[in-house]
Amino acid sequence: MPRTGDYRPYGYRAKLGLIVPPTNTVNEAEWARMAPEGVTVHVARMPLHSDTTSVAGREALYADVRLASTELAKASPDVIAYACTAGSMVTPLDTLTRFMEEVSGVPAVATAPALVHACRALGVTRVALATPYHDALNDHEVHFLAASGIEAVSVRGLGIGAGGPQEYVRIARVPKDDVFAHCRAADAPAAEGMVVSCTDFAAMEAIPRLEAALGKPVVSSNLATFWLALRTAGIEDRIPGFGKLLALH
Repeated sequence: MPRTGDYRPYGYRAKLGLIVPPTNTVNEAEWARMAPEGVTVHVARMPLHSDTTSVAGREALYADVRLASTELAKASPDVIAYACTAGSMVTPLDTLTRFMEEVSGVPAVATAPALVHACRALGVTRVALATPYHDALNDHEVHFLAASGIEAVSVRGLGIGAGGPQEYVRIARVPKDDVFAHCRAADAPAAEGMVVSCTDFAAMEAIPRLEAALGKPVVSSNLATFWLALRTAGIEDRIPGFGKLLALH
């Protein structure tokens, strides 16, 4: 019999567990680009959830999160991340991740709370919010951020999803130059930083350009979640090329 033990051929520094909505095609690609040597990403999919406020909506979310977290835990990750911004807007902050940890036995992070923690790390309390979403979901995010002391002083969405959840597949199809232009137009003088929302919105390459153009820190859903997952897994590498958050914190 070969010797195995806890040998990891690729994820010898950390294994990051990742839960994404079924149609998401951007998150995995961006995480793979940002991951340093010796860090691997292991992915599960679960149904999309956007209702995190009603009793029925929250029960459905928690049932799916329980199943996905416990299944992903079988891969022995060092952290599990639920990477859906809308689906993780649960208050009080970190309620959802504590539940994930209880059912899986693995440290956990989630995207909406990660955005809050990223803003706090950067010392930002007033943000410009750029999203691909429709107005109702934008309003929900504004209230979620406000509950944690972060004020959205400007909000700009693309309106995707106004006609129903079947539209969300279009988010990943927004060209990267259009993502940059949309985010830049969302800025406001009163904003200390920018939040770019949605894990299926291809904002990674726009972040350094936006920071250079605006002179303020920019965090996206994928960047914030990856940063917090990496730090939770004990990887403290400062990684250049993806914005101030990952390079300095």
